[in-house]
Amino acid sequence: MPALIRKMHEARERNDPKVVVWGTGSPRRELLYSDDMAEACLFLMGLEDAMLGPLLSESHPPLINIGYGEDLTIRELAELIRDVVGFKGELEFDPTKPDGTPQKWLDGSRLNQLGWKPKIALKEGLTFTYLEISKLL
Repeated sequence: MPALIRKMHEARERNDPKVVVWGTGSPRRELLYSDDMAEACLFLMGLEDAMLGPLLSESHPPLINIGYGEDLTIRELAELIRDVVGFKGELEFDPTKPDGTPQKWLDGSRLNQLGWKPKIALKEGLTFTYLEISKLL
């Protein structure tokens, strides 16, 4: 994601007609805004042991995935980043480059059952991120 943000920002600044994205764009990724991750950790640390119930045992720590609960394709992510950055050119996917793992997604149902849900939607998180990164570019 950071590489795509930078590529699109620089392409926008140069008025490039296109940005090349590695791979086919078909792999799926789940993304979570860092503030939501921090909030989920604080939420879990604040729970009483009784609330964690069967997740706790003497021999194993509780394992809980923290995720947004939705994924999207790299193509959809690139299109969303293009919109947030304001790049008006085309996206070209290069299938000669690696795609990576077909899907990276977490099952956050345990955490949701405990009462936590993420608050920051992907587009909002990307906008916050881009505003901060663009100060450095």
